[in-house]
Amino acid sequence: MAKNLKINDKVRVISGDEKGKEAKIVKIDRRAKKACLEGIGVVERHMKKSHLHPAGGKKTIHVGIDLSNLKLVEAAKLEKKAVKADKNAKAKKGAK
Repeated sequence: MAKNLKINDKVRVISGDEKGKEAKIVKIDRRAKKACLEGIGVVERHMKKSHLHPAGGKKTIHVGIDLSNLKLVEAAKLEKKAVKADKNAKAKKGAK
């Protein structure tokens, strides 16, 4: 099932602390087998002062949820095929 999940798919969390919640997939890390969901698993990390972050402060990041804990609810629509079909329809109209 994890191979079928893509960005912008709507999924339901089936186990863990967030069980039962639904959200869209924002990012997928296939190597780590984790997915970042919109509004779920967002935490704040405290940044220490450094050369890259002179002010320090807080940074919000997504914590990935394991792909095996997700169930597909609604697949993202493939817009590429629809655009291609529209171009073919326009080309056929022009040829007649």
